[in-house]
Amino acid sequence: MSDLDKFSARAEAAEKEIEKLAQELEALKKDGSSKREAGVEDDEDIPEELKKLRQENNRLKYRLNILKRAVKSESSAVYENCVTNISQSLIGYFTQAITKCFPELSDCPCPIVPSTKGGDYQFNGAMAISGLLKAKGQKTNPKDVATRIVAEVPDNELIEKLEVAGPGFVNIFLSKAFIENSLMKILEKGVLPPNVGVKKRVVLDFSSPNIAKEMHVGHLRSTIIGDSIGRLLEFLGHDVLRLNHIGDWGTQFGMLIAHLQDEFPNFRTESPPISDLMSFYKQSKARFDSDEEFKSRAYSCVVKLQAHEPDYLKAWNLICDVSRKEFQKVYDRLDVELIERGESFYNDKMKNVVADLEKKNMLEEDEGRKIMFAPKIQVPLTVVKSDGGFTYDTSDMAALKHRVQEENADWLIYVTDAGQATHFQSVFACAERAGYVPEGVRLDHVGFGVVLGEDKKKFKTRSGDTVRLVELLDEGLKRSKDKLLEKEREKVLNEEELLAAQTNVAYGCIKYADLSHNRNHEYIFSFDKMLDDRGNTAAYMLYAYTRIRSIARTANVTQEQLVEAKKSGLKLDHEKEIKLGKLLLRFGEVIHRMTEDLLLHSLCEFMYEVANAFTEFYEKCYCVEKDKAGNIVKINWPRILLCEATANVLSTCFSILGLKPVQKM
Repeated sequence: MSDLDKFSARAEAAEKEIEKLAQELEALKKDGSSKREAGVEDDEDIPEELKKLRQENNRLKYRLNILKRAVKSESSAVYENCVTNISQSLIGYFTQAITKCFPELSDCPCPIVPSTKGGDYQFNGAMAISGLLKAKGQKTNPKDVATRIVAEVPDNELIEKLEVAGPGFVNIFLSKAFIENSLMKILEKGVLPPNVGVKKRVVLDFSSPNIAKEMHVGHLRSTIIGDSIGRLLEFLGHDVLRLNHIGDWGTQFGMLIAHLQDEFPNFRTESPPISDLMSFYKQSKARFDSDEEFKSRAYSCVVKLQAHEPDYLKAWNLICDVSRKEFQKVYDRLDVELIERGESFYNDKMKNVVADLEKKNMLEEDEGRKIMFAPKIQVPLTVVKSDGGFTYDTSDMAALKHRVQEENADWLIYVTDAGQATHFQSVFACAERAGYVPEGVRLDHVGFGVVLGEDKKKFKTRSGDTVRLVELLDEGLKRSKDKLLEKEREKVLNEEELLAAQTNVAYGCIKYADLSHNRNHEYIFSFDKMLDDRGNTAAYMLYAYTRIRSIARTANVTQEQLVEAKKSGLKLDHEKEIKLGKLLLRFGEVIHRMTEDLLLHSLCEFMYEVANAFTEFYEKCYCVEKDKAGNIVKINWPRILLCEATANVLSTCFSILGLKPVQKM
């Protein structure tokens, strides 16, 4: 919670207390207890508590006004080491104007949206403000309201002019000098993040496969979405701890250890050559389901593992290590970084959580179980099972408590399928009730829909099995290479360049296909659509970026020439140049919005819009002019600089999404 929120809450509480005391005082007066004459307030009759509250509230109101002015000023400032969030800055300027025009109104709406007609942005709040004024008995109309607001918008470097249109819309035109200067800032300082306030300590929980089971297509979305959210928050300067909450504990390890003892009796001294852990898991499961003696031994192994007997811990570690190596191969291919912190890490911490909840009398008995309710949830947490064991609920409560209290997290993010939404609602609510979530800590469950096949059913192999992630990536590589050879890229790329293009297109297409869809929805997995170089696909975006980079390269432009061109600055004259320049500057507000909703498809849509705007610019505006013989006769340096700025913005977007563009494709 910000200082402004804290002071506002305190002021509101004090106001209510004053009102309550004043009412009590009035009641006393009516009973004849007042010494005052009608209409005259005698200081002696005012209780000391009421005097103190009034003084405190006056101080709070004074502090609030200072804070509000500072916040308005900060929100509309143009920062040197940040990209300007134009939308937020405009809201700041218009909020100042509204406050000045209508001080009697509080919490006025200030909607400002990008516009394609009549201006670059549009303010649409005059009608709502007019309604608020009419409710207070003031006769007015939206157009007059808009005109008054426009007159009070402070001078600033963003706005060229303002026009009141129609029934009270305000068209906002950006200053060309501001656009040019902002693009030069991108060229000189790189693509900077927008100002998002205080940097936070973020714990990001994603991927989370299970030991002894292979990663499958279901893990793909959590891994890709989680990695991209991590990249976004790291770009903004937050301190992000990326955790892999793997399933490395539980009753299934009993049957795995028992099977290991039978298959590899020398496991204590020789590392067992388990090449296919999934097959090993299926064999142990089949024995567990059909052999009562084996099942009994498996349960015994679980007890000994939980008692931390050395041989059983060694067997458990061996099995975990085999899985870890396989998981890491996938993470290396997708360029994803994670710190493993599985369920086993929270074993001892679960006992402490249960003891704490019992001490606080928050657990209820239910048919032998110990459950926990919290306000606004339908499904309680099962904290202790009837056999005394713990559950995922217990583990998640312990993890949340540890992340907030030991890791000092300000923000917790869990990336799992949407089916777990109810579970996390219950965990968050119970954690808040238990006092594990201090004021100001943000909790987010980032849910996502399932992956469908082209038949619009759950994505599976032809035999009906779950699609293994390794096989999916291998298929992507094969399809990517076929596509490049179909376009005869091997004739223009050397072996190293062809391999880079194949790899980056394959993995880039798989990631982008996921991220370009609203994560809340299901999406259809189709290699043919992913590798199509038309439409909003990674293949098209990577090609567009490579083409932009090639413009300066094919004109043999050197870094020294670019440095010299920057000295003259970047001037925008053609309407297509200006359109592209304005669009590039929306990067800041797109990024800012993503931090609020954690929806990554907004960035993909922005990139696609930039690529299309660049195509329009490139078709109408010559960057390099050649004679009939193909010799360069003129280089338009401001346009070359605009190409560089465009490529820099797209490169940053690719980095946030976890894609690797190539210089030649």
